[in-house]
Amino acid sequence: MAQTKYIFVTGGVTSSLGKGIIAASLAKLLQARGYQVTIQKLDPYINVDPGTLNPYEHGECYVTNDGAETDLDLGHYERFLNSPTSQANNVTTGRIYQSVIEKERKGEFLGKTVQVIPHITNEIKDRIQKLGKSGNYDIVITEIGGTVGDIESLPYIESVRQLLWELGENNAIVIHLTLIPFLSAAGELKTKPTQHSVKTLMESGVQADILVCRTEHELSDDLRHKLALFCNVKREAVIQSIDASTIYDVPNLMLEEGLDKVTLERLNLKGYKEPDLTQWNQFLKRHKNPKDTVTIGLVGKYVELQDSYKSILEAFIHAGAENEVKVVVESIHSEYLEASNAEEKIKHLDGVLVAPGFGERGIEGKIAAIKYVRENNIPFLGICLGMQMAVIEYARNVLGLDRANSTEMDPETPYPVIDLMEDQKNITNKGGTMRLGSWKCKLSKNSKVASIYGDDLIEERHRHRYEFNDSFKNQFTDAGMIASGVNPGTNLVEVIELPAHDWFVGVQYHPEYKSTVANPHPLFVAFVKASLAYKTKK
Repeated sequence: MAQTKYIFVTGGVTSSLGKGIIAASLAKLLQARGYQVTIQKLDPYINVDPGTLNPYEHGECYVTNDGAETDLDLGHYERFLNSPTSQANNVTTGRIYQSVIEKERKGEFLGKTVQVIPHITNEIKDRIQKLGKSGNYDIVITEIGGTVGDIESLPYIESVRQLLWELGENNAIVIHLTLIPFLSAAGELKTKPTQHSVKTLMESGVQADILVCRTEHELSDDLRHKLALFCNVKREAVIQSIDASTIYDVPNLMLEEGLDKVTLERLNLKGYKEPDLTQWNQFLKRHKNPKDTVTIGLVGKYVELQDSYKSILEAFIHAGAENEVKVVVESIHSEYLEASNAEEKIKHLDGVLVAPGFGERGIEGKIAAIKYVRENNIPFLGICLGMQMAVIEYARNVLGLDRANSTEMDPETPYPVIDLMEDQKNITNKGGTMRLGSWKCKLSKNSKVASIYGDDLIEERHRHRYEFNDSFKNQFTDAGMIASGVNPGTNLVEVIELPAHDWFVGVQYHPEYKSTVANPHPLFVAFVKASLAYKTKK
């Protein structure tokens, strides 16, 4: 097999330029040309993983099949490439140092003084090459979090410098993503911040091979020539990345700019075929030309930050395109929702999704929303905590169990309809100790979910600590709420639904993590379809 090629994506000038989208778009183009590609993210923070981070800090925590709690960029990678990522696709400074310190404690360094160079950088290089050495990939793209010049990123940039030297010419390249700001007072684009950013990278011993320039305005030929000359890159390696109406436009924009071609030339990969983006562009056409609109309420407690529910919002885009409708997501903060204003905030909606989350803040608002949609036959999808709130609402208002609750919110509840799993009761560490990753679920024949999936055995990803309390199952079934999906190994309830309601489904797992452009998640597709039917009927 030919040697795996490596592409490093760094960022300059400012954060949030979209390194993840550029990396995913380039990977999509290389994949469309027939290469086996994967992407990994190196995060410079000292948390071992984002699992314990507040969503306000870092957006959602994305979970892989193998149970890794990772950066939300891995969601973009999967949605674009339609292939799963794993623990190896996300590395943090915390994990690097944890690993090196564990080796030191075991005496693996034979009494040497443990230092950033070579011990930390060697660990980083090992992690970078882990996917490449698996034999599964022609090209590995590594996105380095943060901005060049950050003190936290220095060991990563140094590791890249060493790898560029070790791997040799044509085997590894650096793409530097930077900002070309427009000064409205002067009426012109400015290249100086990019020049400084490239210079900072060079001071660390790394020369950018390709510049991707984020801009709000077209770059002129003169400006591109100036950037090439001052930043020491070829003219064709100055790539414009202009603001797009949707992230799903970016692969086509990068194709027009020739990012994939200049990358392949720099890596000395010849004889590549023309990219096949047929399926991608069919999705884009449906996404951009909807025949109808549905408005779906997203009830959550982190709604101020869009990234908190990134995978859910993207799953709605995929499901909307599949149904040829535009899904307008209306954020509703559960903390400001109560029985007295639920009708005013919900009655105009075509469907309601109650979002995942942790802790007691805002849960009564979620319960009020669920009561209203249940009583008014509005399509409902509850995910993780959203499903648990549906169980609590039903217990209180239908079963008559007045103080029913989750022991997460009320440890003294007389009716713990949601309770801590047995294997979680003695755990004190918060990080990486939940039920995580992909688990099987057996669906009841003739249930709504079985017809949606078209199968009675599915696998979905989980991230939770509390579960439906099995000792209440018969009471719920007798009152009309059925457990239509259970884990075949543990018998834990995974799916609840109300057969008497037009569309009322709660799932303990996270379907949004598995929705991609090529494979929109069937649950979201069915939910959007039900919302459209409800709108038409109204």
